[in-house]
Amino acid sequence: MTAPPGRRPRKMLTAEQKYDLWVRMLTGQITQAEAAAEAGVDRSVVSRLRAVARDGAIAALGASKPGRPRRTRAEASEAAALRAEVERLGRTVVEQAVELAVLRGKTGWG
Repeated sequence: MTAPPGRRPRKMLTAEQKYDLWVRMLTGQITQAEAAAEAGVDRSVVSRLRAVARDGAIAALGASKPGRPRRTRAEASEAAALRAEVERLGRTVVEQAVELAVLRGKTGWG
């Protein structure tokens, strides 16, 4: 694919490259124009990158809530069922240990 006359061919940046440029612009290490020149893209691409990064960060921070996430009813009932199963299995192990001790006698105890 060739670019029309007077236009550069499209250059695709990786997510890591975009993030690196965004962080460096955010910290004031480079300007938008310098970032565009370094990446070999148009300044509008860098401008769009900043807008997308800002919107993404705001959305992620907005979705972030302090503390542990609440459990759904399904998760709570599953946790209760699992606790009951652990208790049942614990009782079974104790019963089997008692039976084994009775069958072997008390010789192993001292």
